[in-house]
Amino acid sequence: MQDNIRKTIGEVFSDIADAIESGSFINKVRVGITVPGSEHGTDEIIKAAKMAMTKYGDFDVVLIGAKHGSGFESYEADTLEEAHKKMEELLNSKRIDCAVTMHYNFPIGVSTVGRVITPGCGREVFISASTGTSSANRAESIFKNALYGIIVAKASGNLNPSIGILNIDGARQAERALKELQRSGYNINFAASVRKDGGSIMRGNDLLHGTCDVMVTDSLTGNILVKLLSSFTTGGSYESIGYGYGPGIGEGYNKVISIVSRASGAPVICEALRYAATMVKNGILDIAGKEFEAAKRAGYNKILDRFSEGHEKKDTIAVNVPPKKVVTYQIAGVDILELEDAVKELWENDVYSESGMGCTGPIILVSSDEGDKARGILIKKGYLSPN
Repeated sequence: MQDNIRKTIGEVFSDIADAIESGSFINKVRVGITVPGSEHGTDEIIKAAKMAMTKYGDFDVVLIGAKHGSGFESYEADTLEEAHKKMEELLNSKRIDCAVTMHYNFPIGVSTVGRVITPGCGREVFISASTGTSSANRAESIFKNALYGIIVAKASGNLNPSIGILNIDGARQAERALKELQRSGYNINFAASVRKDGGSIMRGNDLLHGTCDVMVTDSLTGNILVKLLSSFTTGGSYESIGYGYGPGIGEGYNKVISIVSRASGAPVICEALRYAATMVKNGILDIAGKEFEAAKRAGYNKILDRFSEGHEKKDTIAVNVPPKKVVTYQIAGVDILELEDAVKELWENDVYSESGMGCTGPIILVSSDEGDKARGILIKKGYLSPN
C-alpha cells in the first residue's frame, strides 16, 4: 500500500515537472479565426482549427462566426462583417490575444508580412508586404515594408534577418533610403543576389531560390507572390502551401491580426494560426516598438519627410540639352520612377545623357569620358546611393 502511495506521488511530481517544462501551466495564447467568407466553406476552417490542435496544441483556437457543435469555443456571426465586429470586440476585451481573418481593411500605414516556402530550395521567406497600404508614396511604402519585415522576422526568432528588395519601380529609392538608415546606426543585414552582379536588389531567381530572409516589395506585388507560391501546385483555386499573408504591422498599431485568403485551404490556415500565435508568444508588439524607436534614432522620420518632398519634377522645366555625344558608359541604380528626371539633371550640369533599359533594370547612358562626373552628380543630387 505504502509503495503504491509513493509511486502515485512520484508520478504526480513527474507530471508537474513535465507541465512546468512544457509551459502548460502558463495560459495558452488564444487565437480567433473568422469563419464566414471562405470559398471552401465553413468545414475547411474547422478542419484547419482541428489540424492546428492536432499538430501543435500549444495554443487555443476560438471560432468567430460558427455555430456551436464544432468542439471549439465559438461565437456566432452570419456575415464576415459581423464576424469582424465580434473579432475586434474580443481583441479589445482581451478574450482573444490575436486573430486570423480574411478581407480585412487595415488603416493606411499598416501592411501585412506574408510567409512562404520557396520552390527552389524549400526555404522560408517573409514577403513584406502582402496586403494593406504602408504609404500612398510607392517608394516610401517599400522603405517602410523593409522595417515591417525585419520586425516580423525577429518576432519569428530570426534576430538578424537578411533583406533583399525586389527589382520593381521604387526599389532603388527605397534602397538608398535604407542604406542611409543603416549608415546612421540602424542595423540592416542586406542580402546579396545570387546573380553574378550581386547587390541587394533581388531578381526572380532570388525569390525562387530564397536568397534573403525578407523579400521587400510593394503590397500588391507581394500579394500576387504569396498567391502564386501558395497555390502553384493546385492551379490557383486552393492555397495549400505556406503560412498566409501574415500579421499587420505599422507604427502604433496595437493588434495582432493576420490575414489569409478566401482561397486559402486548411493546411495554410493551420499554419497561419500557428504564425499568429507565435507572434503573440514572442511579443511582436514590444519588438515593433523597439525597432521603430531604433529606426527613429537613426533618422527614420527625416527620411520619411524627404519621400513626401521628393525630387523637383522637371517635366515642366525647360532644360537645354547639351551637344549630343556617343554614349557607351552605363550607370545603373537609378529608380525607374526618377529616370527621366535624372537624365535632365545631368543635362542641367552640361552632361549629355540618355535613358535606357538594361537586363537588370533602367540605366543612364553617358559618354565614357564623363562617366565619373555623371555618377558624382547623381550621387550628390540623391539619385544614386554613395555605395
